[in-house]
Amino acid sequence: MRVNGVRFSIASHAAWAPGVNTTEAWKEWAQAPFPFAGGADPLVTAMPAMLRRRAGFLGKMALEVAYQCLDGRTGVPTVFCSRHGEVARAVDLISELVEQQSVSPTGFGLAVHNASAGLFSIARKDQANHIALAAGDGTIEHAVIEACGLLAEGEPMVLLVAYDNTLPDVFSQFKEGNEQAYAWAWLMVPEQADVIELSCLSSDGVMQGNAAMAAGLEVLRFQLSGQTLLERVAGQRCWRWSRHA
Repeated sequence: MRVNGVRFSIASHAAWAPGVNTTEAWKEWAQAPFPFAGGADPLVTAMPAMLRRRAGFLGKMALEVAYQCLDGRTGVPTVFCSRHGEVARAVDLISELVEQQSVSPTGFGLAVHNASAGLFSIARKDQANHIALAAGDGTIEHAVIEACGLLAEGEPMVLLVAYDNTLPDVFSQFKEGNEQAYAWAWLMVPEQADVIELSCLSSDGVMQGNAAMAAGLEVLRFQLSGQTLLERVAGQRCWRWSRHA
């Protein structure tokens, strides 16, 4: 059964991963994906140093692409999405509790799922709506649907930020596919030229998916490579991404 889809265009985009932070490098990766390795943390020079120091590696990746993609625009609602979020910080906090150490309130505040969105809003003194969500293997698709809902309500543009990192070793048994650290952002607008459509095919049974690449990277490759179709299986759903001139 096909569920009616959402359609949108991308006005600007940005991406960052360890050792891959130029347009040419991302084009090469999209044509023949390779493992990310090396490279320093994102600089996030657009953010005041006092706030930038609070962000960990995952947050800095998200903030770097958010700043690049918005390029000084204000008043734009944002949707931040991450399957795992700041799980490494959460593990550290739980370990401190187990060892009966005091837990830092600041550490807890930076471990919640909307920490990066909050830092971004505070640093820019921007009171535009922001949302942070996680939806398992369908996180990217549900974030796109959320963003398209905002566009349908009349927003001229919405910033989507997708980011994730590898799971801590304690959760190694739950890893799916080749997880890598990455972040990317799209400035989504109502459909214009080069329209992307996202729709859903459902099934009565659980379908087998290809977990060779993290979901967010599959979708990023679809966008960067110019593919016209991507069908991505997640549980009982097949998400169909298509491109229309």
